[in-house]
Amino acid sequence: MQDQPSPDEILAAIAAFLRDTVIPKSDSHTAFQARVAANAVDLVRRQLEFSTAGEAAELERLQTLLGRAGTLPELNSALAEALASGAKGLSTAGVSEHLRATTLEKLQIDQPNYSGYRNALERPRS
Repeated sequence: MQDQPSPDEILAAIAAFLRDTVIPKSDSHTAFQARVAANAVDLVRRQLEFSTAGEAAELERLQTLLGRAGTLPELNSALAEALASGAKGLSTAGVSEHLRATTLEKLQIDQPNYSGYRNALERPRS
C-alpha cells in the first residue's frame, strides 16, 4: 500500500493548481493550454476511478450476448461483425441495453457534465 497522498489526491491537487494558480496569472494562450491540461488530469482521475468496473461490466455483458469468452477487444470486434452482418441487431435481446450501458459508462469518464448524459441517467429506460 502506498503512503498518502493517493494518486487521486495528487491529480486533484495538480488540476486545482492549474485552475486556481496558473490560469489566473497567464496570458490567454497559456491559460487555454492550462485549462486543457486540467481537463486532461480530471479525465485521468475519472479513468482511474471508473474504468475498471465499467470494463468488467462491459466484458460480462458481451460474454452473455455472444455466448463465449474472450478479451474485451475481441468481443467488441465480434459484436461489431455480428451487427454489421445482421446476425444481431437492436431487436436482439440485450443488444440495445448493452450499447446504452456501454455508452453511459464511457460518458461517465469522458463527459460527465454532458447534458444528454445527465438526462439519460435521470430518465428510466423504457
